[in-house]
Amino acid sequence: MHPTTIAIMNSKHTKTLKAIFAKPAASNIKFSDIEALVIAMGGEVREGDGSRVALLLGGGVKHAHRPHPGKEAKQYQVKEIKEWLTAIGVKV
Repeated sequence: MHPTTIAIMNSKHTKTLKAIFAKPAASNIKFSDIEALVIAMGGEVREGDGSRVALLLGGGVKHAHRPHPGKEAKQYQVKEIKEWLTAIGVKV
């Protein structure tokens, strides 16, 4: 991440990022917190059909479905988002 990106992230965003990169990845991360993290890092969240969203950041796109009926991201989603963030150069 670029220093300017870090400056606009608040402690909640930092906590979410650390939870995504934790080993093992946390299983209680709200999907809305992941969306807020992407936005705080200068990315965008685009709505799709139904529960589908596209997370855009650093030239990369990650398609996902918002979990329902719960609010927490599924374990596989957290793993995929971690891999995506790593691929676009995000580090903790």
